[in-house]
Amino acid sequence: MMELLFDPLFRMPFFTGLLLSALLPVLGLYLRLREEWLAALGFAHVAGAGAVAGSLVAAPLLPAALLTALVAVGVKGLMRRAGNDVYALLIVLGWSAMLLGASLSHHAKLTGQALIDGQLYFTGVDHLQLALGLAVLGAIALPWLSPRLLRERIFPGHDRANHRPVLRTVLAFEALAAAGIAVAATAMGVMSAFALIFIPAWVAYRRAASWRRAIAWAMGLGVVCYLAAFVLAMGADLPFSPVLVALLAAVAALRLPAGGR
Repeated sequence: MMELLFDPLFRMPFFTGLLLSALLPVLGLYLRLREEWLAALGFAHVAGAGAVAGSLVAAPLLPAALLTALVAVGVKGLMRRAGNDVYALLIVLGWSAMLLGASLSHHAKLTGQALIDGQLYFTGVDHLQLALGLAVLGAIALPWLSPRLLRERIFPGHDRANHRPVLRTVLAFEALAAAGIAVAATAMGVMSAFALIFIPAWVAYRRAASWRRAIAWAMGLGVVCYLAAFVLAMGADLPFSPVLVALLAAVAALRLPAGGR
């Protein structure tokens, strides 16, 4: 098993997933702060629909998924609505478009099935490069975005009263979140992307004593569950995505005794 873990064949998928498992839970914290945690499923389904559409026209899947997710960010920005209702609409539209598109050709059907099953081991250099780029972008952008997102949530009228561009800040964060979710959905499946966004942030949001500790909690839980899932799936010859989701669901039990939202 140790030989398999360090096999060059699995090295690229391993580091791709590791980067995403550190980034997505942090993005999930800010989505939870904004009470928009359904964005994970919304953007993931829209990205999935984009990937299936790309397979129908022989376009690269990952750029098609990214473009579709970013278009969804622009549409939501034009609507100027906050909350989960817009993302619920994106879920049902993306889900229907993904399955309808998958029914039109055999290749599209395989793409749709891969998005549902999660196929981390078959990711390539494009996923690794994008995951690395997003991780670097997140490390640069989030320290700038964080105080603005926190202020917009705690003092919602402050920036508008001082003529500061609230919409630009929100769109910049949503574009980063949509890109991360799109890459994760195409790399490890729609449900894995949602679980990484939702569960570590859900646990950390109420248990951490400060925002910085919440970030550390969320990132730590995401990375630890990912490493455990990768080793367990490789060692027991199990599909990666269901193992990761099952471990994250087990971790969610840490959150339940605390109560609250």
